[in-house]
Amino acid sequence: MGLLDGLIGGVVGQASNLIPGMVKQNTGAQQQPHKTTLVISDGDALPIIYNTMAGVLAIIGALAAGSVWTKVWEMTVGAQQNYRWGYGSPAQPHNQGYMWFASLDSGTGFETGKLRLVENNANESRPQLCLEIDDSRLHTADSTDLESATPGNINEMLALPEKVEFPKVGEDSKLQIWYRAITVPAAEDDVGFSIPATHRL
Repeated sequence: MGLLDGLIGGVVGQASNLIPGMVKQNTGAQQQPHKTTLVISDGDALPIIYNTMAGVLAIIGALAAGSVWTKVWEMTVGAQQNYRWGYGSPAQPHNQGYMWFASLDSGTGFETGKLRLVENNANESRPQLCLEIDDSRLHTADSTDLESATPGNINEMLALPEKVEFPKVGEDSKLQIWYRAITVPAAEDDVGFSIPATHRL
């Protein structure tokens, strides 16, 4: 009887490999994080154009000195993904993320203001402020053009390790950049940024 039970068990085990409904699923798999950097082109295209320089400039360029906080960029998280602002750890400074941001009138000067990195839910009812920073710390002193304003190495950038003190944001949630202008040049014609994030697929 024991031999018969063993044979039956073996046949059932083999059949389970052939029948999808009987295959034991691995429900304990974890999403693997990886480092990424978010730039303008990662933004949403609709309903507002956040994924082009022209779209972001149209928002920032309309701000007057002393403006209220205004959303200038947004990315909606895709299905079965999640994000946090920043990546790496301060314990390993050469493996953590570094950011830059600049808005300027090329050859004339920079716009100055404050920048906020925000996480939000799908209907934007639960904003989480992850970072607020004076943007003069986020670019070089050379306003010739965007290339000259971009820091050349991590010693000129602001460290942004993974913001583990905040929850990961998942499907349909938002990563947002908000800005408040303090002084503005005659007309901005360049804007750009590179901001680290941790992405899990």
